[in-house]
Amino acid sequence: MSYLNPGLPIPVASPDGLDAPYWEAAANDVLKLQVCDDCGQYQWGPEWVCHQCHSENLSFEAIEPRGRIYSYERVWHPVHPALNEQGPYLIVLVEFPDYNNARMVGNLLGDPEQEVVIGSEVEAVFEHHLDDEPQFTLVQWQVVR
Repeated sequence: MSYLNPGLPIPVASPDGLDAPYWEAAANDVLKLQVCDDCGQYQWGPEWVCHQCHSENLSFEAIEPRGRIYSYERVWHPVHPALNEQGPYLIVLVEFPDYNNARMVGNLLGDPEQEVVIGSEVEAVFEHHLDDEPQFTLVQWQVVR
């Protein structure tokens, strides 16, 4: 199932290339977070400075593509005209306990009216769009049963 309706912008690396390592890794079924090379703090989204110590020495590191639901939102009203016929859908804030509780937002796959339990374990699902130009991969989430 695709979560990208026609008319939505294709998610690709930003023009400055800051998040390119994330998108390249996702295309290979690998999840990467940015990490500070000075203090070891993991963070998302990518920034030019560390959220913790303000160092500019940052890199990307592959992490286990599993986390837990920290929060969620069931979206009923479209936030973009291309989503007028889609809804509801679930957005989750995934927390990574093994990576100093860094958090990332993404879609939760499955029934959009499913019960969502805070703290549930989720795993990444890499949804490849190889027929699009440019090609891209979405990182979605599903509850670990």
